[in-house]
Amino acid sequence: MNVGGRRGGDELRSAVAHAARRMSESGLSSGTSGNVSARTEGGMLVTPSAVRYAQIGAGDIVLMDLEGRVLEGERKPTTEWPMHAALYGARPDAGAVVHAHARFCTTLATLRRDIPAFHYMVAVAGGDSIRCAAYATFGTPELAGHAVAALEGRNACLLANHGMVALGASPDAALELAAEVESLAELYWRALQVGEPVLLTDREMAEALERFRDYR
Repeated sequence: MNVGGRRGGDELRSAVAHAARRMSESGLSSGTSGNVSARTEGGMLVTPSAVRYAQIGAGDIVLMDLEGRVLEGERKPTTEWPMHAALYGARPDAGAVVHAHARFCTTLATLRRDIPAFHYMVAVAGGDSIRCAAYATFGTPELAGHAVAALEGRNACLLANHGMVALGASPDAALELAAEVESLAELYWRALQVGEPVLLTDREMAEALERFRDYR
């Protein structure tokens, strides 16, 4: 995994800002909701709080350590920085984190429903389901802990009554996974309007997961 240096680097700052703009443009999160980060050596680069992502630039990105100290940046960091920091601490394989209030993911999250093995593409998130993390107030260590637990052995999860989180090697990769999960959430929601979808068996999902190991 390639991560930035102590000060993050202009290229990585630009990648975080670019992913945040794409998140907004794609409709995965609107206005100032959601946030994006990337791991650096000894810390992370995060999007700022209360800034509309349509106008965000590399200069708006905040450099922090994983204890919450701002090392560089003029703006206040996202209120969800504890969740990003906790995920980097728990997941050395994560190079970036995207948190979005995507419509269908959030709809299922308000029902506190996992996304089960209704489609083999669920394996794209690393397991045979996409879990819904327990509820806690936004921006708290409790929410961070719930996200870490729901992401054990997974690269994406829902957050109860809140939204979703996706991990990736880079901001663009995390954003692409977030979009895949939102598509799955929409398909699952639509299927639920007709009835309960038929789920794939453990064996069928194991085969799908095996194929996904060489897919990307």
